[in-house]
Amino acid sequence: MDALPVGFWVVAMLVALALLFDFMNGFHDAANSIATVVSTGVLKPQHAVAFAAFFNVLAIGIFQLKVAATIGKGIVEPGIVDQHVVFGALIGAIAWNVITWWYGIPSSSSHALIGGIVGATIAKAGSGPLVASGLVKTVAFIFVSPLMGYLLGSLMMVAVAWVFKRASPLRVDNLFRRAQLVSAGLYSLGHGGNDAQKTIGIIWLLLISSGYAAASDKMPPVWVIWSCYLAIGLGTLFGGWRIVKTMGQRITKLKPVGGFCAETGGAATLFIATGLGIPVSTTHTITGAIFGVGSVRNASAVRWGLAGNIVLAWIFTIPATAFIAAVFYGISTFIF
Repeated sequence: MDALPVGFWVVAMLVALALLFDFMNGFHDAANSIATVVSTGVLKPQHAVAFAAFFNVLAIGIFQLKVAATIGKGIVEPGIVDQHVVFGALIGAIAWNVITWWYGIPSSSSHALIGGIVGATIAKAGSGPLVASGLVKTVAFIFVSPLMGYLLGSLMMVAVAWVFKRASPLRVDNLFRRAQLVSAGLYSLGHGGNDAQKTIGIIWLLLISSGYAAASDKMPPVWVIWSCYLAIGLGTLFGGWRIVKTMGQRITKLKPVGGFCAETGGAATLFIATGLGIPVSTTHTITGAIFGVGSVRNASAVRWGLAGNIVLAWIFTIPATAFIAAVFYGISTFIF
């Protein structure tokens, strides 16, 4: 039997690295799906992560692969991408995820990956191969998705307050403890549907650039789709408890009704973005929704100083990961 070409083993290593990023995406962003149900006491942490992981994987049968197509073909020209660009992009994204996880900052795995792709591409060939349309809508949604989450979360909170204005607090609490299971499930569906597709997209980009898939293919290989959804589900299952504390308690104190409104507003935002093929930050989305819910109750209930730190992390994510990716692009040219 002939030995497999060296290129195969490089591609296999990069696929494994991409799946590691996908796992870390689930691990890092587990808080987005479970922080509210944990902080309100609706589910115990170990039950919440299993619940969220199940819905992450279930999303495989719900959403079309429009986000994967945007990442695979809509951020940079596929022809310019090689194994060095993919390696730099993944290392940049993984490094930023580790840094922000360590400090408990809910940053965006999505924008970390996009920043990595952009930085490594520029290091190789300048800005020419960047696809302006894909980048513009992605960058725009850095601001649009949290604002949508904020608006929908706050509107939900106002609507619920009006509908249940005559109900006793105990009745409202008991009702929304059950309802929050629905909203958390919907949010986890949106999380899996949008975020798993980003890794599908970069593996698809790698396979196209290395000749293992054709640029004319309408869909990536089935094994890529399944492995990415399972990887993000496993990452969620292991959870990211440092960020759970920030999302569930430090921004604002949540009750079940607030958790329901935040998750429902966030889920609606994710469903819309995924349907449009826009890779958005699930972190930005749920954070904006939590801010919206907290501000309806009382503007002083939101810890705006912490909010400022989170927004700074959002702003620096793409340039920081682009820089790291550019450095590791250069290093990789000496490694393989």
